Parts: sequence; C-alpha cells; structure tokens
Amino acid sequence: MARLRSDFWVAAHLRRCAVEGVSAVQRRRGAPEAGAIFVKVDRLDGRADLYGPAPQALFDADDDGTRRFEALMQEALPPDVEARIVKEMRFDPDLWIVEIDDREGRHFLDLATER
Repeated sequence: MARLRSDFWVAAHLRRCAVEGVSAVQRRRGAPEAGAIFVKVDRLDGRADLYGPAPQALFDADDDGTRRFEALMQEALPPDVEARIVKEMRFDPDLWIVEIDDREGRHFLDLATER
C-alpha cells in the first residue's frame, strides 16, 4: 500500500497535536511527496527527544503504509538534538521537521518495533 504524502501527513499530525492540546509547529518544509519526516519533542525542562523514519527492515511485508518512526535521541540536551538535525539536513535537504513542545514528551507517533 502506498504511503500518505509527507505534506498531508505533517498537516494531519499538526492537527492531531492541536486536538490533544499539544503545541506543535512545522519548522521545516521538505519534499511534498516523499520527504523524510523528523520530529523533535522539547520537554521544556532542558531535555529533548528526536524521532526519525524507522528503517524499512523493521516493517512487515504486508505493512499497511503507515509511517513508522524510531527514537533517535531521548532525553538529550537540546543543542545535541539540534546538531543531529543539522547533520540530517546535510544528508537529506528535502526532509521535514516538526517540533512539539510538551512537558510529558507526548508525540503521537507510530513507533516501529523489532520484528
């Protein structure tokens, strides 16, 4: 099954966050059709998390097309997370960045699990 376009997914995710009462913004616009999406969660206490696309190897062959993410950094210092984002942008200039501010670290992402 085909995956939802990146621009539609980001718009829907921002709306989901708003419905849940969580502040989220699109910080960087990438390729509309298939740009990789990274999500930074600022916990507002000096810690931040970063989530990125999960490797395809973690998906079942009969995957339903849902975007799945993996934790790249958890409870890290925000400057360290920013450095990782800069590194990712150098590798892929078409990526998207969504930033969420939530003390509880909520992100509403589908995380991949080892199969």
